[in-house]
Amino acid sequence: MSGTMERCAPPAPALLTLALLAAASPGDLEADGGWHTDHSKQMVGKGPCNVEVKDSLTYSEFIHRYAYSKPVIIRGITQNEQFRALCSKQSLLQEFGNRLVRLSTANTYSYQKVDVPFKEYVEHMMKPQSLDSLGSGVGTGVPFHWHGAGYSEVIYGRKRWFLYPPGKMPEFHPNRTTLSWMFDTYPHLSEVDKPMECTIHPGEVLYFPDRWWHATLNIDTSVFISTFLG
Repeated sequence: MSGTMERCAPPAPALLTLALLAAASPGDLEADGGWHTDHSKQMVGKGPCNVEVKDSLTYSEFIHRYAYSKPVIIRGITQNEQFRALCSKQSLLQEFGNRLVRLSTANTYSYQKVDVPFKEYVEHMMKPQSLDSLGSGVGTGVPFHWHGAGYSEVIYGRKRWFLYPPGKMPEFHPNRTTLSWMFDTYPHLSEVDKPMECTIHPGEVLYFPDRWWHATLNIDTSVFISTFLG
């Protein structure tokens, strides 16, 4: 998602640009915003983290150390309780339940696009992903790809990231999900071939530079916002 307005991405893989106009009270907000995750069905954990994490970062430090060279996770730079309230399950269903969202397969090329009402997706289709099914809830993600630099912030849930620099193309099949890559390829990677990785939590912002390969995996039912710079 990108643009000049604040936007909230519904749980992947549903894609819908949401101009959040509804009013909600942060005081009434559940810790997970109503996006409950059944952890008994969780297939993948949060894993290790070898991406630098900064609790504060000056503009000069960001430009010289990260903007053009490597990813970084920044904490404590957002005050977004009102925005989080607008992204709660109740608020999104109330405001956008009848809007169409576009679903697609969880692979690099996003085949088999189909439009369904957001409420139908959330209430009837969103469930944990398995290795023999298309992604529809927890365990979804985007396989390896690259584009311009960007930021991603998790509003609810947790999102695991895997990153490689531009000159090091990862080993992956474009028609396989990130979840299948985790089970079929990831365990067999040598130390030198392993990605940079980390799981980001609510309130954390991941920055990745231009042309960096990256893939994502939703550890929980997640709501996130992404801004692409090019």
